[in-house]
Amino acid sequence: MTLAVVGEISLVQCPFGTEPTPLIVLPDRTILAEGMLMGNITDMVTLVNIPTFGECTTLSNPETEAATDAASGVLTPMPCIPVITDVWESEALTVIATEGPAIDQTSIILCDYGGVIFVDEPGNVTIMVP
Repeated sequence: MTLAVVGEISLVQCPFGTEPTPLIVLPDRTILAEGMLMGNITDMVTLVNIPTFGECTTLSNPETEAATDAASGVLTPMPCIPVITDVWESEALTVIATEGPAIDQTSIILCDYGGVIFVDEPGNVTIMVP
C-alpha cells in the first residue's frame, strides 16, 4: 500500500478560507521521507504550523459576523486566523518515532469556527506501508 505523507511542501485548505496555505513542518523534526520533513498529528499550532487561509467566509467567525452585520447582511469576509484546539485526525498507520502518527492525504483537523481543514496537496512524498 502506498501512502502520501504530508510534509514540508504540502498544502492544506479550509472550506471557509479563500485560499490554501502550506503546512509548516518545523525544522526541528528529525524524521524524513525522501529527504523531506514529515508532518505528524501534533503539527497543528495556529500561525506556526497552519497559517491563515486568506479570508474567512463563515459567520461562525466573530470578525466575519460583525463585518457582515455592519454591511447590512452582505457577507464581508475577514482575515482568517484558524482556531485549532485538537490534533489532526489521521488514518495513517505510519508512526513517526515518538511524535505520533503521520499526517496523510486522508487527515483532517477541525477549526473551532466550523471548518474541516483537509490536505489539499500532500506534496510528492510517498512511502510504502505493509
